[in-house]
Amino acid sequence: MFSLPFLLASAFIASNGFPDLEKLILIIVALLFARAAAMSFNRFADANIDRFNPRTAKRSIPIGVVKRKDMFFFVSFCSVMFILTSYFLGSLTFMLSPVALFIVFFYSYTKRFTALSHIVLGIALSLAPAGAWVALRNDFGLVPFFMMLAVIFWLAGFDVLYSLQDLKYDIKQGLHSIPVAIGEKNSLYIARLFHALTILFLIPVGVLANISPVYFAGLVIFALLLLYEHSLVKPNDLSKINMAFFNVNAICSFIYASFVIVSVLIK
Repeated sequence: MFSLPFLLASAFIASNGFPDLEKLILIIVALLFARAAAMSFNRFADANIDRFNPRTAKRSIPIGVVKRKDMFFFVSFCSVMFILTSYFLGSLTFMLSPVALFIVFFYSYTKRFTALSHIVLGIALSLAPAGAWVALRNDFGLVPFFMMLAVIFWLAGFDVLYSLQDLKYDIKQGLHSIPVAIGEKNSLYIARLFHALTILFLIPVGVLANISPVYFAGLVIFALLLLYEHSLVKPNDLSKINMAFFNVNAICSFIYASFVIVSVLIK
């Protein structure tokens, strides 16, 4: 919902057209294994925290549907499959795969000691477009760099909004987040700043990629959707947070990817 569209956008820009189908399939498979490993590890690591949080108390481990050891086995399986898939995508991708796993696993512990956990989550998600670029070109550059920055602050922005739901619980449990550190009202301003930076970092992507100006029409729609997202979340009113978090951001990412792909093909 969030990472796949940016992966596809990066893949089309890196290929300057349609990516090699075999490689694209491998990249998507790698993403699926990495995501499954990361999400499952998060459930494994946060089982005791989730157990007492009303929002997460009904997750699979707290209610006893899945045992922690079984979840760990699934994490191990997905991790091995991710590394194996990366092997077929090139030597650089293969060498970087353990680094990617470390980052996505490390995120699960950051809320225990830093309010910047939102940024770390953004870095984890930004590995999708970066990984696609590396897999297809076996190098790195400014285009994936700016796309990574954009994804980092886009994800961090709406994760700050989402974490407002857990503000009281996080304070009670001694957990860290930007809302815990600066309060609800100031967190809304930070989320807006992060999303402003998202648009700012996506501008040079279109310029450096030398694709059709249609790209910037998509960027305007992306920005308007972010403005709409922030209109849904107000101080002391989080009733529409799920709509803002899931629906609007999913639409944002798919619209962005669609305009990137069209812009590349037109060019």
